[in-house]
Amino acid sequence: MRKIAPWLLWIWIIGVIWAAFFYAPLAEGFVGQSSRILFFHVPMAWVSFVAFLAAGAWSIRFLAGGRRVAHDHAASAAVELGLLFCVLATVTGALWARVMWGAFWNWDPRQTSIVLAMIFYAAYLALRSAVEEPETRRRLAAAYAVLGLVVAPFLFFVLPRLTFSLHPDTVVNLRGRIEMESRMRQVLAASSLAFTVLFFWIHRIQVRLKARAERAPLGRTRP
Repeated sequence: MRKIAPWLLWIWIIGVIWAAFFYAPLAEGFVGQSSRILFFHVPMAWVSFVAFLAAGAWSIRFLAGGRRVAHDHAASAAVELGLLFCVLATVTGALWARVMWGAFWNWDPRQTSIVLAMIFYAAYLALRSAVEEPETRRRLAAAYAVLGLVVAPFLFFVLPRLTFSLHPDTVVNLRGRIEMESRMRQVLAASSLAFTVLFFWIHRIQVRLKARAERAPLGRTRP
C-alpha cells in the first residue's frame, strides 16, 4: 500500500488539475479565466497555515514529551514546507491580482498578512541558524513555533478582516455561509485535501532525511 499511495496521490492531483480547467465553471465577476487559479491559490494558503500549526503542535510535544529529537525534526520540516507553500500562495495570488486589479502588489490586507507570516517563520529558520548548541537551538526554536500558534491564526484570519479588503468573499464568507457553485466547491475541496495530503507526504520524507543527516558519522548538518 505504501508503494501505491504516492501514485494514487499524483493521480488525484492530476484529476484536480483537469477538474479545475474542464469541470468547474468560471466564477461570476472574474476577468477571463482568472477564477481557476483560486483552485490552487486557496489550497496552498490553507496548507501553509496547516503546516505552521503542525510545527507548533510538534514543538509542544518536544517541550512536554521528553524533548525527542524526532519532534524537533518534524517541527522544523513543517516550517520549511509551510514557507514553501506560503511563497507559492503569494505568487499565485499576485498573478491573480495582476489580472483582476492591474498590479501584482496592491497592499491588500491579505497580501500583507501572508508576507508578515513568511517573515515571522523565516525568522524561525534564522534563529535555528544563529544558535550553535543543538539542545539550546531546539528549545528556542520550539518556543518560537509555539508562539506561532497565536501569531499564525491572527495573521491568516484576524488581521485581514480588520479593515477593507479588495479580495472577494472567502469560501466561508463573513455571513458564515458557503456561497459557491457546487462544482466549484467540489473542486476546491478536492484540491485542498490533495494539497494537504501532499504536504504530509513530503513532510514525512523530509523528516526521514533530517534523521538520516543526524545519524551521519561526519554529518555537521543541523536538525
